[in-house]
Amino acid sequence: MTPEQLKASILQRAMEGKLVPQNPNDEPASELLKRIKAEKEKLISEGKIKRDKKETEIFRGDDGKHYGKFADGSTQEIDVPYDIPDTWEWVRFSTLVEIVRGGSPRPIKDYLTSEVDGINWIKIGDTEKGEKYINNVKEKIKKSGLNKTRFVKKGTFLLTNSMSFGRPYILNVDGAIHDGWLAISNYENSLNKDYLFYILSSNVVYSQFLSLISGAVVKNLNSDKVASILIPLPPLSEQQRIIEAIESALEKVDEYAESYNRLEQLDKEFPDKLKKSILQYAMQGKLVEQDPNDESVEVLLEKIRAEKQKLFEEGKIKKKDLDISIVSQGDDNSYYGNIPMNWVVIKIKDIFSMNTGLSYKKGDLSINNKGVRIIRGGNIKPLEFSLLDNDYYIDTQFISSEQVYLKHNQLITPVATSLEHIGKFARIDKDYDGVVAGGFIFQLTPFESSEIISKFLLFNLSSPLFYKQLKAITKLSGQALYNIPKTTLSELLIPLAPFEEQELITQKVEKLFEKVNQLWK
Repeated sequence: MTPEQLKASILQRAMEGKLVPQNPNDEPASELLKRIKAEKEKLISEGKIKRDKKETEIFRGDDGKHYGKFADGSTQEIDVPYDIPDTWEWVRFSTLVEIVRGGSPRPIKDYLTSEVDGINWIKIGDTEKGEKYINNVKEKIKKSGLNKTRFVKKGTFLLTNSMSFGRPYILNVDGAIHDGWLAISNYENSLNKDYLFYILSSNVVYSQFLSLISGAVVKNLNSDKVASILIPLPPLSEQQRIIEAIESALEKVDEYAESYNRLEQLDKEFPDKLKKSILQYAMQGKLVEQDPNDESVEVLLEKIRAEKQKLFEEGKIKKKDLDISIVSQGDDNSYYGNIPMNWVVIKIKDIFSMNTGLSYKKGDLSINNKGVRIIRGGNIKPLEFSLLDNDYYIDTQFISSEQVYLKHNQLITPVATSLEHIGKFARIDKDYDGVVAGGFIFQLTPFESSEIISKFLLFNLSSPLFYKQLKAITKLSGQALYNIPKTTLSELLIPLAPFEEQELITQKVEKLFEKVNQLWK
């Protein structure tokens, strides 16, 4: 059960009369209603108020059913939401309160003022979700706007009647309200302020609001609709006991919410942490057993050297890039610990050619799906990338090099990103003729390209062990972005297993990841 559900359950029990015991010595709510009725009749006779022709007096018949008696004397059976204690009464909201709608001087910008004698202009934006009071306002209006709005006093209840309708607040300031508010006042003789707040926050009221606006294109509450809802009215003394019980229970809900949210966060983070743990074991050679019959990792290194020699002869890499620097066991490969004896530790530059994507001017871009699609950092998630609906496109005339196109088995990662997104690597699963990497993307192309090697390298670079190295070289750029220097990245270390073991590792990782995903769908 979520904290919100628990709170709703507490309020529901309170409004059903099940949260505190009834006291037989309490004056029943029926007596309170008699006094309210007598006071209204007095005011009507004095000409101070008019008789509400829509007012309905609710009573329980000898058959135990509830009926409404209308101003013309007619009666009609009505459905009440649920049974309540004998000392309580169901009553139309309009019987207990006065409800009016706000108003807006237009255009509002002509009435806004920064003068100290301006009138507080109370907006929905002045509220905080889950809060009870409106304590401060951000804007004021001129006094000349008062005849086109509604001025309300501190202590008035406000109820949203349009966006996020039905949310109650208590004013802690005087001010003017626009037509997105309903003001509820004159409740003091029948309803404790806090009890009124909790009942307006409960599902018994909200479900009636939903029913009243069902089918409407625009979900608005007007004063007549709010006036018509049924309210369970306890004795005044019981209202106070209910408030105390609710507030005591809600303190426990707050404690529960802290634990619940911590567990929710842990549950949310656990799949990712478990995957990282799997990758760490994999890149330390602990996920599968080593086979002494595996082809030596040197065979793979020779293939890489041969490919590098070919690229050198084609003028695509420099002579200094031909060498492969093998880091000795126990040297500066401490990030990986004691890897298997048949593994080697090499540098990024020894196994990948690396380039940044396409540089472009913002004015050259379009979103009309014409030309070549450009992927950016937002397209990359840990271990995967995706094409997005809001991707930009660029005309082929601006593409001067074929190497910026996404090629099968490449790895990609952001050059510059926010701190929490450092180390996002994804693998390209096929050739994308119509897609290029943007200028803030590194493209890492394995010298020896295959599905197995590419996947192994993806898991390698996505491991916590590589992340520690990557984070150490990342530099703050501006206020929010962090840059990864290309030259420094090329010097970082990765462990390399024999090809057959790479295949076993990738298979095992994929199976384990699949199980994790199944458990945390």
